[in-house]
Amino acid sequence: MAINITLTVNGESRSHEVEPRLLLSHYLRDTLGLTGTHIGCDTSNCGACTIMVDGKAVKSCTLLAVQADGSKVVTIEGLAQNGSLHPLQEGFKEKHGLQCGFCTPGMIMTAADLLDRNPNPTEKEIREALEGNFCRCTGYHNIVKAIQYAAEHA
Repeated sequence: MAINITLTVNGESRSHEVEPRLLLSHYLRDTLGLTGTHIGCDTSNCGACTIMVDGKAVKSCTLLAVQADGSKVVTIEGLAQNGSLHPLQEGFKEKHGLQCGFCTPGMIMTAADLLDRNPNPTEKEIREALEGNFCRCTGYHNIVKAIQYAAEHA
């Protein structure tokens, strides 16, 4: 039995019939084609699937699409505006905050939530905010620098 849902995704209203068990991460990737939301673990441990739902960072692999009905969703694809990178995207580029890039969308979305709540975080606050996001490549040093860059350029 499919259920009709309507969400605002990256500023655009989207309506579809979905199976009740469909995860929001799969809805974004498979139904909407927004593949920037990565699926790393399906258990909420890695943070690669982090998006914003109603202004808060959420791991989309732990939320059913039907639970997001009526919500405002922002994915990594929705951060850039008018062809200009978001300060976090620019920071990851300028400060070499990525290597393989798999964790990057989730890191950026988590950092966006942090900067919305705290526009000038300390290094310790940045590291604490990223505790639910894993990177196997970088060691986090340049990720922290990228977020500091974004805070300075926002």
